[in-house]
Amino acid sequence: MGLFERYLSVWVGLCIIAGVIAGLALPELFTAIAALEYAHVNLVVAVFIWAMIYPMMVQVDFAAVRDIGKRPQGIWLTLVVNWLIKPFTMAALGWLFFRVLFAGLVDEASATEYIAGMILLGVAPCTAMVFVWSQLTKGDPNYTLVQVSVNDIIMIFAFAPIAALLLGMTDVTVPWETLLLSVVLYVVLPLLAGVMTRRQLERQGGAARINAFVSRIKPWSVTGLLATVVLLFGFQAPTIVSEPFVILLIAIPLLIQSYGIFVIAYGGAKWLRLPHNVAAPAGLIGTSNFFELAVAVAISLFGLHSGAALATVVGVLVEVPVMLSLVALANRTRHWFPAEATR
Repeated sequence: MGLFERYLSVWVGLCIIAGVIAGLALPELFTAIAALEYAHVNLVVAVFIWAMIYPMMVQVDFAAVRDIGKRPQGIWLTLVVNWLIKPFTMAALGWLFFRVLFAGLVDEASATEYIAGMILLGVAPCTAMVFVWSQLTKGDPNYTLVQVSVNDIIMIFAFAPIAALLLGMTDVTVPWETLLLSVVLYVVLPLLAGVMTRRQLERQGGAARINAFVSRIKPWSVTGLLATVVLLFGFQAPTIVSEPFVILLIAIPLLIQSYGIFVIAYGGAKWLRLPHNVAAPAGLIGTSNFFELAVAVAISLFGLHSGAALATVVGVLVEVPVMLSLVALANRTRHWFPAEATR
């Protein structure tokens, strides 16, 4: 591991502080950057996320992708956790904390909106950042691509019905522009670029040339992550300063949900005796969230300044530190898993 990767949690912590300070000191700059969006997808953040994903996409080998159907346990585990467990545990935790434990701390209308925002996060498994977390745990890039792709397909059909059921609404619609743009930006385009690059490198020198190229561009992946952290916390700096107590209240059940879902998925992977390079991404994909989709739906249903929108934003803020801690845990427990599939 390089210097950046070895002390990544330190750099992220410094970037969080830098982002909040910069957001307060230069609000006009961050407002201008935040305005560079389409369908609730910020284009500047998209560029940085693209930089994070591209190195992993270069490692995707389509010959190996075709063989993943022979070992589907990791795919089934991801689908069960993401669609049969995660949305319902998120709804239950929201109700427990804001209807029972925090009932005297927030008014009933705000509590309802906070729960709604949490539910929207729970029904939107991650698309983009999973590739980053998988890369940091040395996950199988081919398997991760299939896991993400299958989840995206399921999301098209399952997001609106599950969200409507848990929210008690009948008019929840999928913001297709946000969903499709995110998939194109975060999966299709970097995958095409990775495939083209890989083919060129194979012609120039084969696997050795590919490995050398990936090692050379990996620092850009970490740089993209750090820049994204600065921007995300810079965008929300005024909210962080003005409503710290509310953010703390929302963050508590989100943290419990994140670590709980990881335990379920990672434990399931261990029970299935999956190799670590499949088990780690399987545990992380359910923990991470498709925050662009959740934010877009929260704003369309409840309004830009609603408690639901705020809850989805808190999800964005806690995600990177939480996911880095889980990446560290996954890397430290590599010895719990077989090096290769045993079933």
